Amino acid sequence: MDVVNFLLVTVIIVTVTWFSSPILAATLKPSPALMLAESWQPDQDIAGYTMSEKFDGVRAYWDGEHLLTRSGRIIEAPEWFTSRLPRTPLDGELWLGVGRFDEISGLVRSSIPNQTLWREVTYQVFDKPHSPQPFHLRYLALINLIQTADVAWLKLVEQKVVSNRAQLDAYLAEVEARGGEGVMLHRSVSLYQGQRSQDLLKVKSVQDSEGVVIAYIPGEGRLQGMTGSLLLRLDDGREIRVGSGLNDTLRHTPPALGTRITFAYNGLTSSGLPRFARFLRIRPDE
Repeated sequence: MDVVNFLLVTVIIVTVTWFSSPILAATLKPSPALMLAESWQPDQDIAGYTMSEKFDGVRAYWDGEHLLTRSGRIIEAPEWFTSRLPRTPLDGELWLGVGRFDEISGLVRSSIPNQTLWREVTYQVFDKPHSPQPFHLRYLALINLIQTADVAWLKLVEQKVVSNRAQLDAYLAEVEARGGEGVMLHRSVSLYQGQRSQDLLKVKSVQDSEGVVIAYIPGEGRLQGMTGSLLLRLDDGREIRVGSGLNDTLRHTPPALGTRITFAYNGLTSSGLPRFARFLRIRPDE
């Protein structure tokens, strides 16, 4: 066998071995069908909703055996953290506390659990996927489930009845005053849906959304030779440019094409596109 053929066979063997490795295969599962929020608009009626704090953590789906990111990647949590969780699907946020998003994001992406830091993590649970019950009954079931489990790091996200706009505004102000991210509205009679839904709404002083990077727009002037803005495809198929919020590091090495990012914006244009869009961060599970 000549050198070229030997190298080719070696590459094939290594490739097959790598992708058939049980270790690699175990790190990714099918993306869980999670219920995703729409952004609340000031003219939307909030009758029939409950409200809760929106935690600035990393979304995590518990399938009864593993914690998974939205993309289906297994989160390498310590065995002691997961072994006492109920063996029923849960939906929630892994949270380290106010202002510590970067820490929890890095922890979740790590393949080697930081045992010390995981001791500070709580799993803030707000829903019970796959249940056929409406939300208000799923919430009652969660209360019982979490009380019975009696696990220190397993927390119930408290729901409050909201009757009018004044109550919502007051609660949003209270949450943001202590450094919280915002408020979630959940329609009491809604069923769990594995898609984006008006039955789940996020309320923030500054709105945010997500999009996928599909191209780079070259910079001009001071930004000559760098990325001026990212071209994003939104979930509805429309496209917008996001340049504000990118630092020079990201302009030199922008997020890879196909990466999903979060951007902030202030209201919508007359055509329904986000106004004043600006980069916030790469989604934690990318």
